[in-house]
Parts: sequence; structure tokens; C-alpha cells
Amino acid sequence: MANLFAQSEAENFRKAQPLAARMRPTTLDEFVGQQHFLGEGKLLTRLLNADRLGSVIFYGPPGTGKTTLARLLATASRRKFRQLSAVTSGVKDLREVLDAARDELASGGSRTLLFIDEIHRFNKAQQDALLPDVEEGIVTLVGATTSNPFFAVISALVSRSQIFEFQPLSPEEIKTLLRRALADKVRGLGMHDVRMHEEALDFLAEVSDGDARRALAALEVGVLSAQSSPHAPHEESVTRSATTTIYFTRGLAAESVQRKAGAYDPTGDEHYDAISALIKSLRGSDPDAGMYWLARMLEAGEDIRFLCRRLVILASEDVGNADPQALPLAVATMQACEFIGLPECQLPLAQCVAYLACAPKSNAATVAIGEARKDIREGRVLPVPVHLRDRHYAGAQRLGHGEGYEYSHNAEGGIAAQDYLGVEREYYRPVPRGFEAELAERLAVIRAKLRE
Repeated sequence: MANLFAQSEAENFRKAQPLAARMRPTTLDEFVGQQHFLGEGKLLTRLLNADRLGSVIFYGPPGTGKTTLARLLATASRRKFRQLSAVTSGVKDLREVLDAARDELASGGSRTLLFIDEIHRFNKAQQDALLPDVEEGIVTLVGATTSNPFFAVISALVSRSQIFEFQPLSPEEIKTLLRRALADKVRGLGMHDVRMHEEALDFLAEVSDGDARRALAALEVGVLSAQSSPHAPHEESVTRSATTTIYFTRGLAAESVQRKAGAYDPTGDEHYDAISALIKSLRGSDPDAGMYWLARMLEAGEDIRFLCRRLVILASEDVGNADPQALPLAVATMQACEFIGLPECQLPLAQCVAYLACAPKSNAATVAIGEARKDIREGRVLPVPVHLRDRHYAGAQRLGHGEGYEYSHNAEGGIAAQDYLGVEREYYRPVPRGFEAELAERLAVIRAKLRE
């Protein structure tokens, strides 16, 4: 009886699936994207051709094909596919799958490819439970994660796996998938008479940010909503003829896309990559790039205090004395943000980013303190010269402390020619930019006087 209804049940499940699930490639030839490791002669392709596929970790943003490729690898390598989600599975579930894989292999059956989605959600104990069977080859592990595996996966698993980083799909690759979905009459939307405008296709390919799932979901929403609605939601959105032809315009595409929510984990890779891009853009004197990365972090809900702290640090570390006004401005920005909050605090943040990017740059003070601390850590700690030691206590005179010290204000030009360190050292080397160029001229005179 089960066989009698199996086909009907499978068809019902298929109809309930979203377009992205129905359009999953069934062969590696259908797979789109990731040609940097899946193209002709690339590593993963070579491993498959040589039948040497071992455990792998797929790392990358959502909608780039990690789950799909795991299924295709099982088919291509003739392995039994088993899937677990680290969000809902525990050690008990994991042990059941591993024991079944061991029994299957012991009885002469096929090897098992175990796909674990969101593997970074497993704690250390759960990840440790995988090690023996992965190392013995009982299962071929394919772990998928959106987090950097070098931080999120235990080092023992990482060292036993090949790491493949998935990249967002290019606009052209997204268009390929959208056209395929529109043409496929069995799995896709080919049963509908859809006339896709090229600008609508371009819009979906760009706004999806390389996420195939997002692009296909927007396409499905647009087609099905236009098919079922007797009136166009907007006069420029969709035009329907008497034969129910759907003209998929850019307006319909825009209405079919949810508000963008960039891939951004405030404690993960995107957080650190975005702030790195912001800081390096400001250091590189590009206010336009700096404004973009600031906007991206604000849109993602980044902690304003974190942004302010980094701008204050940069004002001192990378601008320094080339523009002494940079640090007070960054501190004022921090105070203004605390005072006014979101959304208005984007204004002082933008002002500060623009100023820091355009300011002359110097890391002379940063280098100086780094070199001085290195000398202290790695060399002999210098004693304070006797003439600089404190003499404001009973007995200091008997020790000779402070004898020979010259009060600088009594010296010509306010500079007393005396030794302040005890050895020859030169840490601060002003750069010939901004105000520090003037400081360099002053310092040359000062050092000449001190060495008389």
C-alpha cells in the first residue's frame, strides 16, 4: 500500500517546495558557480575524478550552493547521503548515523557521505565525536558553515578536512539560474507565459547579492503574485494580457524583493571584515569607500560605540600629529553619538569618516611607542639617570638624586642641553606631511641642542 501512494506523496511534497528547492541541480554539470574549485582541472574536480574525495568543509554565505553540492558529491562519488542539522541534532543522533554507516560498510555496502549543515553550531564535544569515524574513513564528512571554520570548527577536524570557500554568485550566474527556472516546465515556472524584461533580470541579479535562493524566491513571488492578482499592484509593475501573459518588469521585480538584509554577524567574519575595510579605506585616504563601509555597518545594525572607538583609535594611529585636530574631532564624534543616538548619529559619524579620510596621514607616534616598548621587553631596562630622579623626599639629597638637573625654562630657547635617557635612542621620526612637517623642523633644532 505504501508503494501505491509513494509517487503521489512525493509529487505533493514537490509541489509544496519553494522554487529554489525544486530547481536544485541534479548533476554536477547543472551546478552554477564556484568554478575556482569546481572548474575543469580544479582541486575538487580532480579529487572526484581520482575517486579520492575525503572530508571537506564548505564555508561561505547563504544561497551559494553548499547543500546542493554536498548532495551532488554523494551521487558523483556513489556514496550514501545522510544529512544532519547541527541546530536540531545532538550526540545521540550523530552516533546513530555513525553506527549505521559503520554497519553498512562492514556488511560490504556503500560508504556514507555525512552532510552536517551549520556545523559550527556543534559544540566541542559534538565535534569531537566525529573524529574517530572521520579519521578511519567510516564516513566522508561534508560540513557546511557560514562562519570561518578556522574559528568555528575545532582544529582537529579542520586539519583532517579540505576547506573550500564559496563565493557569492556573480550577476551572470544568477541570471543563468533565473532563465533556467523560467524555462523549466517540470520543476520551474515554464508553465507560465512570462516575458522577462532585461532590466528586471538585471535588477534581480544585482539585488540578490550573489544569493541564488533569494533571487529565485523573488522570481517566484513575482510570477505567482502577478498570476493570481486580477489587478497589477502598481501601474508600472506588471502588464497582463487576455491570455494571462505576465510581463515581468523592473517594477514587479522591485516589489517582489524583500528589504535587503546583508549577511552580517556582529561577532563573526563579516563584522571584522567590514571594519577592516573601513579602517583601511580611511588609512588609504578614500572617503567614498569609507562612507560605503560605514553605511554597510550602520544598515547591519553595528554597535555605534564600537564604530566610535575604532575611529578614535584611527585618528591617533594613522593621522596622528599630521593633523592634531583629527583626534579631538573623533572624540567629539563619540560624545555626539552618545548624546543624540540613532538615527541622527550617522551624521557626525559620516563627518568624522570624511575628515579622517582626507586628513594627512602619519603613524610616526604609533611606530615610536611600538619601538620603545619592544626595547623594554627585549633589552636591558634603563635606569633613570640620577639627575632626573625625584628629590622631593627626605634622604634624596644624601643619595645625590636630582643633582645637576637643569630647569628647561631657565635655558635659552626653553631647551636645556642635558641627557634625558642615558643612551642614544631615536624613536619619534616625524613624517614630512601636514603639521608634522613643522614638528620635524622643530625637532631637528631640539635634537641638535640636546646633543651639544
